[in-house]
Amino acid sequence: MAISAELGENLEKVVTDLVENGRYNSKSEVLREGVRLVQEREARLRELNASISSAIAEGDANGWLSEDEVFGELEARYADDAK
Repeated sequence: MAISAELGENLEKVVTDLVENGRYNSKSEVLREGVRLVQEREARLRELNASISSAIAEGDANGWLSEDEVFGELEARYADDAK
């Protein structure tokens, strides 16, 4: 299925330059790579959101650390790294 897309002058120039410089063989190849990168970013975003939701659920279920506890743990962790 063919897709037609209006990229605008700036993006069209980027695509054309990539093909002319031999980085890609065709404009379609550039656009396919762009869509793959968007898919990867969206997958990472879904993973991040799931991780945040899990952490929030764990905090709600098990209680939250106080500010002093959090900073105490961070200071201890980074003090060990500095040695």
